[in-house]
Amino acid sequence: MAQLVFFSGTMDSGKSTLALQMDHNHAARGREGLIFSRNDRAGEAVLSSRLGLAVPAVEVRDTTDFWDEVVRRRTHGARVDYLICDEVQFYSAEQVEQLARLVDEMDVDVFGFGITTDFRTHLFPGSARMLELADRVERLQVEALCWCGSRATHNARTVRGVMVTEGEQVVVGDTDRAEDVGYEVLCRRHHVRRVTAAAAHAGSLSPDTLPLGE
Repeated sequence: MAQLVFFSGTMDSGKSTLALQMDHNHAARGREGLIFSRNDRAGEAVLSSRLGLAVPAVEVRDTTDFWDEVVRRRTHGARVDYLICDEVQFYSAEQVEQLARLVDEMDVDVFGFGITTDFRTHLFPGSARMLELADRVERLQVEALCWCGSRATHNARTVRGVMVTEGEQVVVGDTDRAEDVGYEVLCRRHHVRRVTAAAAHAGSLSPDTLPLGE
């Protein structure tokens, strides 16, 4: 039986790399699949990993209907055995429901990859619906690390290097760039205290030091 599987983790935990590996493994066994992504760091219509790997993908938009996408291809004779869905946190709840319907009614395996919470520690709508509907939820085995060396559990947004906790839920940035909007993974303790790597370095803080006024 087909399954809806959600692979979750923080940024830098290897989600996109696993998505690429999953596609390779299934294709190598003669299965035919589609790759979807949205707001990838490398641009539109691509699925990329931080290891430098990238493949073409179908860009998911607000108007994308996954049921129609699969039906259209099958009507024209194409096989669709599985879907690789990266950045699923940016999908709408309705789109996740379409994915579940494909699993249940068309026997299409769906493998979703994404982060669960935003920079404010609030659930993304797409991730929330995946958690509610998935047959299986897998936490990625590769642990991203906070600057202090502890396991990173939270995603922080920075603006010109300063951590912020207000703003639009979706603003595309990268963990590799500090200018303008960027992102950093932190342990819960340093996310609550708003101590990024830059802040710790500037203040010569140890992992256990609280900034003044906190």
